[in-house]
Amino acid sequence: MTHRSTRRTVLLATGAVPLAAGCSKYGDSGGGSGSSSVKASAGQELAQTSEIPVGGGKIFKDEKVVVTQPAKGEFKAFSAICTHQGCTVSTVADGTIDCPCHGSKYHIADGTVAGGPAPKPLPPEQIKVEGNSIHLA
Repeated sequence: MTHRSTRRTVLLATGAVPLAAGCSKYGDSGGGSGSSSVKASAGQELAQTSEIPVGGGKIFKDEKVVVTQPAKGEFKAFSAICTHQGCTVSTVADGTIDCPCHGSKYHIADGTVAGGPAPKPLPPEQIKVEGNSIHLA
């Protein structure tokens, strides 16, 4: 008995592999925009202390971290992923970390919600300040 290929068999055999490969490229990464979910390594230098303005901060999109300096010499770090729908925050201004997607705002001192639809604070990230360098802990 010989097996006869049908259109369905051929489509399944040839379409399933590219489809599966394509799905992994666009799968949920937790970043909200299809971005890579690779986290930065502990010990990695993020910035020099002089790069983080007092009363402001800087976003490190690749590392998914935002570093703030609420008061001179006091450095804090938080996840750069909004707790509302997973977008990456885009600005640090006027004492808040701001998400561009739906207007959520977080306080630079502790990551708590300052406004918008965000349901909870930005999770803290561990950093270590050594001399003039800020490293992930």
